[in-house]
Amino acid sequence: MTTIYHNPRCSKSRATMKILEEKGIRPIIVEYLATPPDAATLDSFLTRLGMEPRELMRKGEAPYKELNLKDTTKSREELIAAMVENPILIERPIVVNGEKVALGRPPENVLDIL
Repeated sequence: MTTIYHNPRCSKSRATMKILEEKGIRPIIVEYLATPPDAATLDSFLTRLGMEPRELMRKGEAPYKELNLKDTTKSREELIAAMVENPILIERPIVVNGEKVALGRPPENVLDIL
């Protein structure tokens, strides 16, 4: 089963969807701005991606600055909580295929987990 954490307004997210469809994959679509992953799920994604929270954050978004998320004293848990509370901070799209996870930036990254 393949799931995409998707923002239909994002060109990279739409391009990733197109790749999945071209491969004959009909993913479960989670519009993460309306239904963000919980902290445990996000932590699991980060672990499987081999990333730290800031690497999966959209640093140009207002909450990043407002919450001073560049502060290096903030813990992993605090950063993940900020992403759960402000899902606009989460880089997209995230594709999950079984135990494998890929960030669709660039969209072709997802080919590695299909």
